[in-house]
Amino acid sequence: MASANKKSDPNYKVIAENRRARYDYAIEDDIECGIILEGSEVKSLREGGSNIAESYATVEDGELWLVNSYIAPYDRAKTFKHVERRRRKLLVSRKELANLWSATNRKGMTLVPMVMYFNHKGFVKLKIGIAKGKKNHDKRANEAKRDWGRQKARLLRHGD
Repeated sequence: MASANKKSDPNYKVIAENRRARYDYAIEDDIECGIILEGSEVKSLREGGSNIAESYATVEDGELWLVNSYIAPYDRAKTFKHVERRRRKLLVSRKELANLWSATNRKGMTLVPMVMYFNHKGFVKLKIGIAKGKKNHDKRANEAKRDWGRQKARLLRHGD
């Protein structure tokens, strides 16, 4: 499905985004995975109370887990309230899990949650980036490149 269709789709909605992911990490690949949630967590996400900025994903005992993600408590849940920062299991195929395991353990990569969203069917999905951490000089080089692009655009626009 093209990104233009996603924006016009009434069910597609971004819940949480990790904006620093592309700044702090060089993202080489990304993967979409499902997430196991409780009912009060889904209702809280529909209201928009979540944060994945400090979270990360890890492969442990043949399963993929999302660690340290925050989903706000749902006020109207009386008996079945959820723990806000619990570990949540992520759903991927065995082949993808094997690839993620080899990327993290053999190649020294990190699994960074990039965006959590409701897909066109209304299911919560999480896009995880397979990334390598950037050094400070890499970040500075990217900033200089971006600043030069802005300056160049400004000069072309004004013709000075």
